[in-house]
Amino acid sequence: MFQNGTPIRESVIQPEAVIRFPWYALQVRTRYERVVAEHLGGQGFEWFLPLSKERKRWSDRIKEVESPLFPGYLFCRFDAQNRLPILKTPGLVQIVGYNRQPIAVDEVEINAIQTLVASGVPNQPCSFVEIGDRVRIESGPLRGLEGILAESRGRHKFVLSVSLLQRSVAVEIDSLSVTPCHRDSLPTTALREISDAVAV
Repeated sequence: MFQNGTPIRESVIQPEAVIRFPWYALQVRTRYERVVAEHLGGQGFEWFLPLSKERKRWSDRIKEVESPLFPGYLFCRFDAQNRLPILKTPGLVQIVGYNRQPIAVDEVEINAIQTLVASGVPNQPCSFVEIGDRVRIESGPLRGLEGILAESRGRHKFVLSVSLLQRSVAVEIDSLSVTPCHRDSLPTTALREISDAVAV
């Protein structure tokens, strides 16, 4: 996904970004995700805008387009103690946080979303979930990722979440390619909630 500081599809790393500050989530105006990302890149910030492909119907054809995986949000590394340049970014609504203090996004969650996007595996946004059987993918392009195993319409789906944004993304997988991260079983009601969340 990253190569010699050159942006590949949905993200960019500037060569001068030596200090690895935490990732923060930025809420931006609707359809301003790319505009904000380009501005941040021009200022030397490292940003990540995960995209997903979807089919849209036009009057005379169906076209595949790329849309933000988390509409209205993108991620950026920066020093929270020196965030004024971020706050001055055109199109920015706010830095996601609590009580006016930015809260860093879990690095593991960002890495998982980056791996998913780079893999090219078809995915789709889904309702945020926190409960379910936590599993690890053992084979294929997503090998090593941990997430929640869910079932929707008889198909198994692997759910990755960004807790701070309360957003999730679901990927259809072969249940034979995953192993449980723990042996605790879930109550039937919990499994039903997970299935309802990814039923799209």
